[in-house]
Amino acid sequence: MDTVIISDLHLGSDVSRARDAVRLLRQLRFRRLVLLGDIFCDLNFARLKKEHWKFLSCIRKLSNPRRGVEVVWVEGNHDEGISRVLSHLVGIRVYQQYAWTYAGKRHLAIHGHQFDRFAVNNWLLSSLGAWFYLQLQKIEPGERHLTRWLDKLNSAWLRLSPKVAEGALEFAAQRGVDRIFCGHTHQPMQVEKNGVCYYNSGAWIHDSASYITVSDEGVQIHAYQPDEFEPAYHRGPGEEREPVAALAADLAPPSGLPADAEYESVCS
Repeated sequence: MDTVIISDLHLGSDVSRARDAVRLLRQLRFRRLVLLGDIFCDLNFARLKKEHWKFLSCIRKLSNPRRGVEVVWVEGNHDEGISRVLSHLVGIRVYQQYAWTYAGKRHLAIHGHQFDRFAVNNWLLSSLGAWFYLQLQKIEPGERHLTRWLDKLNSAWLRLSPKVAEGALEFAAQRGVDRIFCGHTHQPMQVEKNGVCYYNSGAWIHDSASYITVSDEGVQIHAYQPDEFEPAYHRGPGEEREPVAALAADLAPPSGLPADAEYESVCS
């Protein structure tokens, strides 16, 4: 495959499926990996569990130039203030939006919160909602089905999926882009308008995780199926959380990206 796109892992959250994401990346073969925003939940490193650090270690290994894989991190609204620090540890650069050409088509990856007017105009209220969501995760036992259901309900109530899709399609049309990819809404989605295709990569915090592949066969949104991949490692006693220093030796200096990678600011 040319490109694999995943987003919204929310590392540090108790509902993050980082372990499954590692299993996915270990099995797929691709030239480019796009981390399409909200890789982290917030700035609190103490919330990162062992499987979250394993995901970052996996990204560091993929970014090694000897592997021939281009790893791109597109910043999401939850990544602000942390992405540029962690990017040096895992060896990748951070972009606000990233464009590339494949099979004669222009592709653009942008997280999508830029098209969420509620989040942009109500930053404090959105931050309080995120804090409440984290607290609910702590008190809900088991698989946290209520927490995941409330996340989906919130997206539906705000009509995030159609709003972000509409804004992204307009943004792409203005820039002559054939395909635009977003995350943010946590709901996989595909829409075409006036020759421009919009794809949303979904999230890795729900029971149904999803990812996108770009290949000669076109763009496909996949539902993650655990049975298709190797068994996950089993966490032993005392492995719940691991500090930064424990994996520091496994992190390498930054590796460069091709010169044709584009960095642009998004106009409000």
